[in-house]
Amino acid sequence: MEKLIARGAEADLILTDWNGLRALVKTRKPKRYRHPELDRQLRRSRTRAEADIIHRAKEAGVPTPLIYQVDPENAVIVMEYIDGVKVRDLVDKLGDEERTTLFHRIGGYAGTLHRAGVIHGDLTTSNIIKSGDRIVFIDFGLSEVSNEVEKRGVDLNLMNRMLTSTHYRHQEQLLEAFKVGYRETNPEAEEALQRMEEVARRGRYIEKN
Repeated sequence: MEKLIARGAEADLILTDWNGLRALVKTRKPKRYRHPELDRQLRRSRTRAEADIIHRAKEAGVPTPLIYQVDPENAVIVMEYIDGVKVRDLVDKLGDEERTTLFHRIGGYAGTLHRAGVIHGDLTTSNIIKSGDRIVFIDFGLSEVSNEVEKRGVDLNLMNRMLTSTHYRHQEQLLEAFKVGYRETNPEAEEALQRMEEVARRGRYIEKN
């Protein structure tokens, strides 16, 4: 039995049974506005890159879905279905101590990602799932391998913006806990956190003008 659970601009996500396991099938859709051969090459390379980055993150110690199968030619990744709650939907249901602990752990994993040279590309509470005691990072479709401070700062600013817009009642508490965890796992944390502030200021300047 298959069930479409998400339809995005780049890919569809289908929940299915794969060899007796609940799995997600992520398929990158063809783009009619692109030349067919260019489209095929892009979908193939992005599928392969996403799978490689998920593996790289897992090797570094960041929980990510297990990958069961990669089919670059058809732009398909079959991966573990993470049964849990998105952090976005969990924040307001937790007490202060639980929230602080959760974001301390999330910050630690974000620091580990960046230390491993992985830029998530969409680092928000919508792409982190709490499954029992596990905290699992998902959706690496926009991820890339880079050690650029600017890209780390942009990544961190995405989280900060999410906290400010969606979790504004706890923003200061959660950001501080996140920063503590991030510093613990990333020796170059201060430079990235400072760049996050610069990116945020640039964004505010652009909005005002």
